[in-house]
Amino acid sequence: MAHQTPAQKETVERVMHEFKHGELTIGEKGPKVRSPKQAIAIALHEAGSTNRESPAENKRNLKRTKAKERSGETAKAEAEGPDTRASLYAEATKRAIPGRSKMTKDELKRALAR
Repeated sequence: MAHQTPAQKETVERVMHEFKHGELTIGEKGPKVRSPKQAIAIALHEAGSTNRESPAENKRNLKRTKAKERSGETAKAEAEGPDTRASLYAEATKRAIPGRSKMTKDELKRALAR
């Protein structure tokens, strides 16, 4: 198997975790993935480490997947709850926490926990 970057390994782990818990689907609203081989193919595609595509396409796939993970659009993020920066910021606005616009996601979590 080819060398994977830490970001690619993290993505493969997330996708296989979704498969293991029955949350991995084909596309957005497609059927659930039942085959381990298909789950591996999806994981490698999302991680941008498949040998079936060009390096440029792999790079685009990884970039798209990381953006999806950051915005909380993965099955794992949806199962864990709405912990996106936008949802945390909305809660901080309701509580009138000062300096919230310059806070990162982790800083917002800490401020809301107080």
